[in-house]
Amino acid sequence: MMTRAPVLSPMEAYAMWAPHYPARAHNPVMLAEERAMLGLMPADLNGLNVLDVGCGSGRYMLHVLRRGASRTIGVDLSSAMLQRACTELTAGRFDAGIGLAQGSMTSLPVLDAWADLTVCGLVVGHLERLHDALRELHRVTRPDGIVLCSDFHPIGPALGWQRDFKHDGQRYAVRHTQHLYSHWHAACAALGWVIEDVLEPMLDPMDIPAEANFDRTALAVPVALVFRLRRG
Repeated sequence: MMTRAPVLSPMEAYAMWAPHYPARAHNPVMLAEERAMLGLMPADLNGLNVLDVGCGSGRYMLHVLRRGASRTIGVDLSSAMLQRACTELTAGRFDAGIGLAQGSMTSLPVLDAWADLTVCGLVVGHLERLHDALRELHRVTRPDGIVLCSDFHPIGPALGWQRDFKHDGQRYAVRHTQHLYSHWHAACAALGWVIEDVLEPMLDPMDIPAEANFDRTALAVPVALVFRLRRG
């Protein structure tokens, strides 16, 4: 059995990880999650305000800009990850209508009802209270607006999986809270979110490198929970 990695806070982990963190889905779990998220995202975002909460290195900002979003704001708690996002967006020659801001998911530096579409990819597991995260997403999304929100599937922590990475040859894990579907349902009902769609993507064996050493159970279970929510 694999030895469990030391667990770091998100701030500690991403300060170490940021310099080498790609602005793309870079492992089989992220590829499965991203296919589901993009499948639920409107193909044409022309004229829309899009907010990326927990934008990290900017991978979903790049996607929404390619789909024509007129104004895009990325918010992240980590200044190091925001610097990565700035570098990637500049390299992609996207500069009009883009903003980056440091902030917590429970206290976003964004006006009420600003976003037509809010994206939040693989972030809510960093928070202990799902309700607090969804309440803030509700505040910044306009009435009848859409949120696309994903998290690692709760079956993963139940099987002992960690959100891990390597730094200077040492393996570390990012602190993660398991949010069950029942938690999502209760929080959405309390806050007025309408759950329009739920996907539970599984790994594509074609995404797994031939030399990879991993738990084969991962091919038999979903690896992410992906929600399309509408603000009622």
